[in-house]
Amino acid sequence: MTAWSLRKLARMAVVVWAVGLVDTAVAQPRQILEDITVTARKQEQIAFDVPLSLSVLQDEGLTRIRSSGKDIRFLSNRVPSLQAESSSGRFFPRFYIRGLGNTDFDMNASQPVSVMYDGVVLENAQLKSTPVFDVERIEVLRGPQGTLFGRNTTAGVIKIESARPTWDWEGYGRLSYGRFDGVNFEGALSGPLIPSVLAARASVLVQRRSDWVDNTYTGKDNAQGGYDDIAGRLQFLLTPTENLSGRFKVHIRDFDGPPRLFRANVLKPGHSELVSGFRRDQIAHDSDGEAEASGHGFASELHYTLGPVELISLTGGEWLDSFVRGDVDGGYGAVFSPPSGPGLIPFPAETADGISALRQLSQEFRLEHTAWQRLNWRVGFFYFHEELDMFGLNYDTLNGSVVNGRIRHEQRTEAWAVFAAATLSVTDNLEVAAGVRVSEDDKEYRIERLQSPLGAGPLGPLHKAPRDLVPSWDVSLRYQVAPGVQPYVRVASSFRAPSIQGRLLFSDEVTVADTEDIISVEAGLKLRLWQQRLHLDLAAYHFWMHDQQLTAVGGDANVARLVNADRTIGRGVEAELTLALARGLRFAAAASYNYTRLDDSDLFIPPCGSGCTVLDPPGPVPGTVSIDGNRLYRTPRWIVNFSLDYTRVLAGGSTLIASTDWAYRSRVNFFLYESREYRDNHQLEGGLRLAWLSPSGVLEVAAFGRNILNDTSPVGGIDFNNLTAYVNDPPYWGVEGVVRF
Repeated sequence: MTAWSLRKLARMAVVVWAVGLVDTAVAQPRQILEDITVTARKQEQIAFDVPLSLSVLQDEGLTRIRSSGKDIRFLSNRVPSLQAESSSGRFFPRFYIRGLGNTDFDMNASQPVSVMYDGVVLENAQLKSTPVFDVERIEVLRGPQGTLFGRNTTAGVIKIESARPTWDWEGYGRLSYGRFDGVNFEGALSGPLIPSVLAARASVLVQRRSDWVDNTYTGKDNAQGGYDDIAGRLQFLLTPTENLSGRFKVHIRDFDGPPRLFRANVLKPGHSELVSGFRRDQIAHDSDGEAEASGHGFASELHYTLGPVELISLTGGEWLDSFVRGDVDGGYGAVFSPPSGPGLIPFPAETADGISALRQLSQEFRLEHTAWQRLNWRVGFFYFHEELDMFGLNYDTLNGSVVNGRIRHEQRTEAWAVFAAATLSVTDNLEVAAGVRVSEDDKEYRIERLQSPLGAGPLGPLHKAPRDLVPSWDVSLRYQVAPGVQPYVRVASSFRAPSIQGRLLFSDEVTVADTEDIISVEAGLKLRLWQQRLHLDLAAYHFWMHDQQLTAVGGDANVARLVNADRTIGRGVEAELTLALARGLRFAAAASYNYTRLDDSDLFIPPCGSGCTVLDPPGPVPGTVSIDGNRLYRTPRWIVNFSLDYTRVLAGGSTLIASTDWAYRSRVNFFLYESREYRDNHQLEGGLRLAWLSPSGVLEVAAFGRNILNDTSPVGGIDFNNLTAYVNDPPYWGVEGVVRF
């Protein structure tokens, strides 16, 4: 972390701390911190008793950081070791935990971070963009989760839990208006339909923003940047008998907005910064981008109690279709077809990708025994089926953007697993837990090129059918040294199933990455001290990964090639602190340090084709470089965040709440190779919120701001054409009203 960033963070902390310590006319009650209940091991436990590194976001802290209408990428840098980004805008997020993630932009890309919504796995990256609204909490589980959650969890799991139907009538409405005519509405209504038998909850989210980016090439003001994102969810909670209960959910989403806005030659040659004079509110494109997605799904969760044993069934289904088209070169024209710019545009690049049909079904059965005082266990079976029908298009921008390239591909996935886990309380203070899982994954992939933009002619169909049977396991031990003091150690493994990638618009190659597997050792300490006014979680880890799946994106062409690295190592530390202070002050902070290194002396990839300054040594094949010893992409050494909340009860019984939150990350590289341009040295984003709460708590009025210091950072790049990049979100401010009943 740079000295500049440390000084800036320190100044912000001191200012807000001083505001909270001002003398108050009304005495503030002493706060205590409640233990948070999580389901990180598929059973309700307080987080203190879970022997792994995890974070929980909930309540006002969660609402605050997504108040500007952000999509799920608001999680980035908000908990230790977690990054999130996207080169496709709001509906193709890519997550990285402890440096493990995937930059692949194709429709069938797999990720080592699993996202689960109400227990249902969302496998495709576009499903992972499902809006977060009316939720009870988000749990981030770091490290391999290969026993209870299975395939594609080598990095960890993000678990999103919706607010459930209630047996008393309640609800809320939250409406905000802000910059760029941004309108965000979220609301829910919950209550019993048949007392003690049937309850329901209806939730809705509407997010809208007007276009605010001018296109200097076409002369059109407010040409891009706006979006409409609408989602709804309906849940039913059924308890017909004492032994039987069920929760049923249906949800929908419709999105219409821009793709990621690529900006040609905005990276300063030979430096890790944007060019001087860069403006977020301007682009210079000769084609209009568009992005659309619509989807729906359901989930059914049944619990049936048979004496000391409980049978649980969890069924989920997801359907989705999408289309995204972007001006990938980030500019207009070409050097051989003037006018062109900004800067050197060697050739135009305008492409589209889409999913014409995605169908996902999953089923899990679990049998759990939790009645014994010393031992509880669970065994289960999991089944997963996915069908993906996809397409890719290329446009001749210089000839009226007619389609001159077309591919069609499909992927079918069948996976199943059996698993078992048990927890034994050896003594009142010592607990040992272990689990094992055996998984099989089968893929069928077919692709054909119908038309080539390079004049190569049709190709295919080509077929790939990887398959693997893989065991995974974990063992943990925790020991309560004293009340509120609990160390633990955990050893775990997981795997990512084989992946396939075909980019036949610009190459004749289909690449397959073999199964990756990981073993991680983690030791931690959880503290609950100072009469429950201080919570501190510490963790240190070291992992060894074999055959890590990596994506060599771009380089010499607009392709995504899959490769396996022989060996990858990582180590780091993570810390989270929450402190309840006197006079209505609450302070929370988190930090992580992550070190990763690729160990493969035979791994060579193409570097940029855009004239960047490559720092890696050349490989044996001309046009390649060695990435042996490099850190993983999207892996900052440091992530630091903190928040400070000050609550003051006014004389009339109303409440004033002031809060601020800040998130920092150090340098990240955008690609596997090292270059001076395709990286960002640091990012620091902060927010403020001032709210008034009525004496009854029914009404709340607030003003807020996000990215208030206008941090302007590149967050990704396109490296095969010119020094193209895309940047983080601009500052946003607004007002908000909340009604609770």
